[in-house]
Amino acid sequence: MSTSSPTRAVIEVDGLSKSFGKLEAVKDVHFEVQPGEVFGFLGPNGAGKTTTINMLCTLLTPTAGRASVNGFDVVRERADVRRSIGLVFQQPTLDEYLSADQNLRFHAYAYGLPGDVRERRMNELMEMVDLADRRKGPVRTYSGGMKRRLEIARGLLHHPKVLFLDEPTLGLDPQTRRHIWNYLYALRDREGLTIFMTTHYMDEAEGCDRIAVIDHGSIVGLGSPETLKHDVGGDLITVGTDDVSAAAAEIKDRYQLEASIRDSTVSFHVEGGERFLPEFVRSFRRPIESIGLRRPTLDDVFLHLTGREIRDSELDGQEQLLAGMSQWRQGRRM
Repeated sequence: MSTSSPTRAVIEVDGLSKSFGKLEAVKDVHFEVQPGEVFGFLGPNGAGKTTTINMLCTLLTPTAGRASVNGFDVVRERADVRRSIGLVFQQPTLDEYLSADQNLRFHAYAYGLPGDVRERRMNELMEMVDLADRRKGPVRTYSGGMKRRLEIARGLLHHPKVLFLDEPTLGLDPQTRRHIWNYLYALRDREGLTIFMTTHYMDEAEGCDRIAVIDHGSIVGLGSPETLKHDVGGDLITVGTDDVSAAAAEIKDRYQLEASIRDSTVSFHVEGGERFLPEFVRSFRRPIESIGLRRPTLDDVFLHLTGREIRDSELDGQEQLLAGMSQWRQGRRM
């Protein structure tokens, strides 16, 4: 009787850490990514997402811990890691004075793709990202969404096993973001591509198979979007009343539920909110000025895990600057 061996994770991370002087940008993170998985790093800017992805892509050397990508150690086997991955940076890296074809061809030369493979792959990808009719024009005439689609095509040109996307749709409109993800999901299904992406957009995180929530350099939650939302503790009920402190105390005393206060509302989680709500409205002693019920979201997950809402516009300038400088220095030595 034969037994099949378990599939090895494509990405294995064990105790990975990175410090810039006294600043601990990433602190002892552990996780694995399985073949064909869409794995997301969810967190605010400055949380350590870019630093982690740069270590996995060999652009930064870890301070401690170990990691492997496609079975290659990110410190000892950097060249093998780089050959087996695609990478789309957070910041644009296209040569805007060249055409799309020229940008792709330069990338293909760097990876040593044979001519017939190069041309066939370029044709496929330019069709996939809807740029076939603009491939001869200079990139500087492209819109932001077109440039992002071209960068994704470039990252996929050499048939990588893993595609790393660092905030791949940052600053793009929702429709363009949706189109880009339609391309990526189709490619994942067709080629078995593994995708590792960082984001602070909740709708992008919802599309991941699993999410690691990272804040201040540490992973504070890990699981599928549905599992993480379930772990929040049920449906969210929000009550507006004249005395929020008294309302929170009554909720705790009568229902043994912890309530949070924000402005003039009290919020708490309960299983089966639709069943709970009618009796609550009838029996609650405080006057109810407004009441709402909704299912947990990833915003609620982040609030539950960190004690605050995700900060869409916040930038941790020190981490971003130090990570960028280190990436630039190592890039000069490549």
